[in-house]
Amino acid sequence: MSFELDSRLDADTVFVCDWPLSRVLLMNDARYPWLVLVPRRPRLVEIADLAAADRALLMEEIVRAGESLRSLPGVAKLNVGALGNVVRQLHVHVVARRSGDPAGAAPVWGHSPAVPYEPDTRNAVIALVRAH
Repeated sequence: MSFELDSRLDADTVFVCDWPLSRVLLMNDARYPWLVLVPRRPRLVEIADLAAADRALLMEEIVRAGESLRSLPGVAKLNVGALGNVVRQLHVHVVARRSGDPAGAAPVWGHSPAVPYEPDTRNAVIALVRAH
Protein backbone atom coordinates (compact mmCIF):
# COMPACT_ATOMS: atom_id res chain seq x y z
CA MET A 1 0.00 0.00 0.00
CA SER A 2 1.34 3.45 -0.87
CA PHE A 3 1.09 6.80 0.87
CA GLU A 4 -2.11 8.76 0.26
CA LEU A 5 -2.81 12.19 1.72
CA ASP A 6 -6.08 12.49 3.63
CA SER A 7 -8.56 14.52 1.58
CA ARG A 8 -9.20 16.97 4.43
CA LEU A 9 -5.51 17.81 4.72
CA ASP A 10 -5.36 18.19 0.96
CA ALA A 11 -8.31 20.59 0.98
CA ASP A 12 -6.95 22.84 3.76
CA THR A 13 -3.33 23.09 2.66
CA VAL A 14 -0.98 23.93 -0.17
CA PHE A 15 1.86 21.59 -1.20
CA VAL A 16 5.30 22.95 -0.30
CA CYS A 17 7.72 20.07 -0.90
CA ASP A 18 8.67 16.55 0.13
CA TRP A 19 11.44 16.09 2.69
CA PRO A 20 13.06 12.68 3.28
CA LEU A 21 10.18 11.49 5.48
CA SER A 22 7.37 14.01 5.33
CA ARG A 23 5.20 15.78 2.85
CA VAL A 24 5.40 19.44 3.85
CA LEU A 25 2.18 21.41 3.52
CA LEU A 26 1.30 25.03 4.24
CA MET A 27 -2.02 25.53 6.01
CA ASN A 28 -3.96 28.03 3.91
CA ASP A 29 -4.49 30.50 6.75
CA ALA A 30 -2.55 33.75 6.37
CA ARG A 31 -3.04 34.70 10.02
CA TYR A 32 -0.61 32.02 11.17
CA PRO A 33 2.46 30.72 9.34
CA TRP A 34 1.57 27.07 9.77
CA LEU A 35 3.22 23.98 8.34
CA VAL A 36 1.83 20.47 8.44
CA LEU A 37 4.23 17.52 8.18
CA VAL A 38 2.73 14.24 7.00
CA PRO A 39 5.05 11.21 7.09
CA ARG A 40 4.82 9.51 3.72
CA ARG A 41 4.17 6.04 5.08
CA PRO A 42 0.86 4.17 4.71
CA ARG A 43 -1.66 3.69 7.52
CA LEU A 44 0.05 5.75 10.23
CA VAL A 45 -2.08 7.09 13.07
CA GLU A 46 0.30 7.64 15.99
CA ILE A 47 3.96 8.67 16.21
CA ALA A 48 4.56 5.28 17.84
CA ASP A 49 3.48 3.66 14.54
CA LEU A 50 6.70 4.92 12.95
CA ALA A 51 9.88 2.85 13.00
CA ALA A 52 12.45 4.21 15.47
CA ALA A 53 14.61 5.72 12.72
CA ASP A 54 11.58 7.46 11.21
CA ARG A 55 10.58 8.82 14.63
CA ALA A 56 14.02 10.41 14.94
CA LEU A 57 13.79 11.77 11.40
CA LEU A 58 10.33 13.23 12.11
CA MET A 59 11.75 15.12 15.08
CA GLU A 60 14.51 16.55 12.88
CA GLU A 61 11.94 17.61 10.30
CA ILE A 62 9.83 19.27 13.01
CA VAL A 63 12.89 21.26 14.07
CA ARG A 64 13.65 22.14 10.44
CA ALA A 65 10.08 23.34 9.89
CA GLY A 66 10.24 25.42 13.05
CA GLU A 67 13.55 26.99 12.09
CA SER A 68 12.16 28.05 8.73
CA LEU A 69 9.07 29.61 10.35
CA ARG A 70 11.12 31.35 13.06
CA SER A 71 12.93 33.24 10.31
CA LEU A 72 9.69 35.09 9.48
CA PRO A 73 9.22 38.56 10.99
CA GLY A 74 7.51 38.82 14.36
CA VAL A 75 7.46 35.13 15.25
CA ALA A 76 7.53 34.90 19.04
CA LYS A 77 6.79 31.20 19.70
CA LEU A 78 6.20 27.90 17.97
CA ASN A 79 3.32 25.56 18.72
CA VAL A 80 3.82 21.91 17.73
CA GLY A 81 1.11 19.30 17.92
CA ALA A 82 -0.02 15.95 16.57
CA LEU A 83 -3.71 16.01 17.49
CA GLY A 84 -5.51 13.69 15.10
CA ASN A 85 -8.96 14.38 16.55
CA VAL A 86 -10.44 15.16 13.12
CA VAL A 87 -7.93 13.63 10.69
CA ARG A 88 -6.61 10.26 11.90
CA GLN A 89 -3.70 10.17 9.46
CA LEU A 90 -0.51 11.00 11.36
CA HIS A 91 0.40 14.63 10.79
CA VAL A 92 2.25 17.22 12.84
CA HIS A 93 1.31 20.89 13.00
CA VAL A 94 4.13 23.42 13.37
CA VAL A 95 2.54 26.82 13.94
CA ALA A 96 4.37 30.13 14.25
CA ARG A 97 2.70 32.43 16.74
CA ARG A 98 3.02 36.20 16.86
CA SER A 99 2.21 38.50 19.76
CA GLY A 100 -1.32 39.75 19.28
CA ASP A 101 -2.35 37.15 16.70
CA PRO A 102 -6.13 36.53 16.46
CA ALA A 103 -6.12 33.46 18.72
CA GLY A 104 -4.38 35.32 21.53
CA ALA A 105 -3.26 32.83 24.18
CA ALA A 106 -5.69 30.17 22.88
CA PRO A 107 -4.82 27.36 20.45
CA VAL A 108 -5.26 28.16 16.75
CA TRP A 109 -7.09 24.89 16.03
CA GLY A 110 -10.75 25.64 15.44
CA HIS A 111 -10.37 29.20 16.69
CA SER A 112 -12.14 30.82 13.75
CA PRO A 113 -12.48 30.42 9.98
CA ALA A 114 -9.23 30.50 8.04
CA VAL A 115 -8.20 33.57 6.06
CA PRO A 116 -6.68 32.30 2.78
CA TYR A 117 -3.31 33.61 1.68
CA GLU A 118 -2.94 36.13 -1.09
CA PRO A 119 -0.95 34.32 -3.82
CA ASP A 120 2.20 36.47 -3.51
CA THR A 121 2.40 36.05 0.26
CA ARG A 122 1.70 32.32 0.04
CA ASN A 123 4.39 31.89 -2.60
CA ALA A 124 6.92 33.82 -0.49
CA VAL A 125 6.33 31.56 2.52
CA ILE A 126 6.60 28.46 0.33
CA ALA A 127 9.87 29.73 -1.20
CA LEU A 128 11.28 30.41 2.27
CA VAL A 129 10.50 26.88 3.47
CA ARG A 130 11.86 25.29 0.29
CA ALA A 131 15.10 27.27 0.63
CA HIS A 132 15.60 26.32 4.27
